Amino acid sequence: MHPTPDPLVVQLRKALRTGLAGVPALMELHGAPVTDGARGPARTVLDALEAADFERPASEGGLGLGLTAGVVVSEELGRAARGNPYRADALTAGLDAPAGAALAGFEALPIGGGVTAAPRAGGWELTGAATVDDVGAGAFLVATRTDAGPVLVAVARGTRGVAVEARCWPPVVRFAATPVRAADVVGALDESPTGPLARARLRQAAYLLGIADGAHQVAVEYAGFRRQFGTRLRDLPAVAFPLARAMVALRATRAAVYRGAWLVDSEPDAVGTAPVMALAMAAETARDVVRVSMQSCGVRAMTTELGLHRYFRLAAAESARYGDPAALWRIVGADRVHTARHATTGAKLPVAATARP
Repeated sequence: MHPTPDPLVVQLRKALRTGLAGVPALMELHGAPVTDGARGPARTVLDALEAADFERPASEGGLGLGLTAGVVVSEELGRAARGNPYRADALTAGLDAPAGAALAGFEALPIGGGVTAAPRAGGWELTGAATVDDVGAGAFLVATRTDAGPVLVAVARGTRGVAVEARCWPPVVRFAATPVRAADVVGALDESPTGPLARARLRQAAYLLGIADGAHQVAVEYAGFRRQFGTRLRDLPAVAFPLARAMVALRATRAAVYRGAWLVDSEPDAVGTAPVMALAMAAETARDVVRVSMQSCGVRAMTTELGLHRYFRLAAAESARYGDPAALWRIVGADRVHTARHATTGAKLPVAATARP
């Protein structure tokens, strides 16, 4: 992994920040903090930059920039506290999935118990509830677990038993014995180090990193000019030290996220559990950093003056969107234990030291 920024990535980041700065923010204290899904306003910016071609290989007419470009896009969307229409397109690229479909049910991974799939003739019946990106989508790509493992199933909006709850946020789609065929499976969500799920986890980790970074920037700027007890808030140790620790956490998380993307692009044999670890780390960082940022700004963090409440609500929903951090850390821990046991298999036992008379 090269320690210096890629000039192309720097230009891409600047273009994304410039474009997203013109997207209106939802500053209301109630309701959804973002307009998500394919119809969100951030879609216009991504289309103008032709973001759909960033990760697509050059042999297929794309730019071949790799997962790193997708991570940059996701991070900037989170940093601007905008909806994320990119993750569905990037995940389904190369899969036989309906255009404009919304993702649902990823919060239950890796356990996969959010939406159950009961076997039936020619397919399954889906039952359960799952969060969804876009309630207005014509089809949903539902993560569920069959006898073959976790899969992604396409379900049309008008299918029997499908109901959407849009009054809550994030919105929820419910399934009541909804029939799906084996032909509706658009792909597997296995634990392949470079598969669709691993790539989706890194994009989500970058989105969470951006949410944390955006909230931290707002807090640092506010603490720089807000005065209390005759000095700036940023000069008070009780405010400065937590913000400094948050900066350390952000840099460590950014290193983990971009290292994971670099491994997928350049060293696929060495990926291991790097995507899982990056996602778990980013989820915890987003929760902690946004909380510290809210506390540093006091009551104004909960008003429309700063807009920090948008990051707070995004972090609360998005930190578990692709699985609970505790479950993700268990995957990492199990892999470490397995690796350690494998390394000691067949090794000679240490010879005990000879005791002196």
